[in-house]
Amino acid sequence: MKAITRNSYGSPEVLKVKSLEKPLPTGSEILIRVYATTVNRTDWGILTGKPFPIRFFSGLFKPSSPIPGTDFAGQIEAIGKNVKSFQVGDKVWGLNTSGLSSHAEYMTIAEDQAVTTIPEGLSYEEAVACGEGAHYALNVINKVHIKEGNKVLVNGATGAIGSAALQILKHFNAYVTAVGNTQNIDLLKSLGADKTYDYLQEDFREDKEKYHFVFDAVGKSSFAECQHLLLPKGVYISSELGPHAQNLYLPLITKFLGSKKVIFPIPRNDKRSILFINSLLEKGEFRAVTDRKYSINKIKEAYKFVASGQKTGNVIITF
Repeated sequence: MKAITRNSYGSPEVLKVKSLEKPLPTGSEILIRVYATTVNRTDWGILTGKPFPIRFFSGLFKPSSPIPGTDFAGQIEAIGKNVKSFQVGDKVWGLNTSGLSSHAEYMTIAEDQAVTTIPEGLSYEEAVACGEGAHYALNVINKVHIKEGNKVLVNGATGAIGSAALQILKHFNAYVTAVGNTQNIDLLKSLGADKTYDYLQEDFREDKEKYHFVFDAVGKSSFAECQHLLLPKGVYISSELGPHAQNLYLPLITKFLGSKKVIFPIPRNDKRSILFINSLLEKGEFRAVTDRKYSINKIKEAYKFVASGQKTGNVIITF
């Protein structure tokens, strides 16, 4: 099988396409022929080993797996003797934000991990683009209690995380102000945004409206810059560490000082996330946003584009 490999942390230049032996499923594993995967922010962290805490999951001094990749969509070609939840021929998708070795034509995963069947009518590419970004978005939203009519501002609403957060918030009947660039304003409206800001033309921080929650999905703002947008007892959440890693310690400080708080979302439970998103897909309440598609031979270009911070939604790799 063809696979993307690397032996050390580094830039996309360390990546190589190699021919490797196809893995075999053990007792509770399923063998998947991968038809689509993505390159996402987590993949970039696992590739570079930065920020350093990611190495506690991916390997302290060198990658624990030579094959990167955190999500997949494909078809089951073989199953272990103890597998009961799936059968050969099932079309499935899944995720593991600690690493899954899914940048390959074949991969194995235990049936009790974050893997589920693809809803009827959904392509492999559409399914795989519902993984990593939606997982992080859901883990942000799960940290607070969204009530119907709550006002939420989402900065970076056109990225994989932001576009997923916008749709999940609308599922909970929140009022959402979405911040994006000029070319994606219509996209934000189509995803359900009640109000939009084009950051190339206007500064959302000058908004006169007050919000229950401000969610920065791109890490390009700070609590100090946004706290005036919050209602009393309002919450600021960022998907990034923030300047000087302040979003790690501000939750402790703001817990005791003032009524406005910072929460830093530590993502958990990949399986819960994909099952929730799958339920929305089955009801037609969620759709993935995709920017570009690359072949496996263009993997370096895909990683470089993701690192540029210019993508809208997801970047797909096809086999």
